[in-house]
Amino acid sequence: MVQRKIFVRGINFHLGISLESALNFTGGNTMECTVRWHEGMSFIAQTGSGHLVAMDGAPEAGGHNWAPRPMEMLLAGAGGCTSFDVILILQRGRQDIRNCEVKIIAERAETDPKVFTRIHFHFTVRGRGLKPEAVERAIKLSAEKYCSASIMLGKTAEMVHDFEIVEV
Repeated sequence: MVQRKIFVRGINFHLGISLESALNFTGGNTMECTVRWHEGMSFIAQTGSGHLVAMDGAPEAGGHNWAPRPMEMLLAGAGGCTSFDVILILQRGRQDIRNCEVKIIAERAETDPKVFTRIHFHFTVRGRGLKPEAVERAIKLSAEKYCSASIMLGKTAEMVHDFEIVEV
């Protein structure tokens, strides 16, 4: 067993047990990701599903601008999560959806930790004969019930959602 030093909520632990055991993960609904430092301030993440994602810092912080910033990845993840929900809900509601795009603009705190304080999701939903009430319902269900990523971000940020429908 590898000796590990674990930092959890301001407390240092030196343990001879696995990280999963130390954090009381039971293996039920866990996810994992390994992030490796590449060079400068760039990183490569390998997800539990085996995919690779690059991240990089801003040049003024030692990055090369080769990839999105980690905080941009949080927004992208929330955008992907909520779009997935909206599309699925509309398809199950027999709406003829052809495309869905969400533009996300976020404001951050001025001091550390620079958490998101306001996030605006603007959906552009394209399809034939889409009912505005169905689109609104899908976005609301995603925002309030299904999208884990945006619901987590909503713990620190005011969340604003709006949409437009484009007939194709």
